[in-house]
Amino acid sequence: MTHSKNDPLLMVAQGLLVLLTGLILFALVMVALGAAAVLTVQRAEILAKVAAAGAPPGLYGTLVAALFLVVVMLGFGLRFVIELGRIVASVRTGDPFCPENADRLARMAWLTLGIQAGAWLMILPALQVQPYVDRLPIRVDLQLPPTGLVLALVLFILARV
Repeated sequence: MTHSKNDPLLMVAQGLLVLLTGLILFALVMVALGAAAVLTVQRAEILAKVAAAGAPPGLYGTLVAALFLVVVMLGFGLRFVIELGRIVASVRTGDPFCPENADRLARMAWLTLGIQAGAWLMILPALQVQPYVDRLPIRVDLQLPPTGLVLALVLFILARV
């Protein structure tokens, strides 16, 4: 099967992946800078808000850990998009069934599982923060759809095709 290098769908996909890569990189940098600020210049202010909310002092550490978990999850997401971009590039060159794409799909499946595991781990700080949500500038959402697991399963199966 040969594809034109000017296939509009592939060009749009590649453009969207470049945009998504930029957005994830931006988010990664911003969250990392935010985590650094929380550890340094905003530490006293956050500790004061935690104390004013009547929360235990250990909640600060939980919030910092959650921020670093978000950085890791964004890193996984970035790697996922890069792998997908490499698959799109191989399709544009006319070689979508190369063995490297099977490896890429398997890596993408593992990255998806990592992101899903990170989302599950975020439940722990969310549960710890939940009683203080009305008194802290934090939003907690405990919904975890199973779509990440389904995506990982599909990717693992496609990697074997």
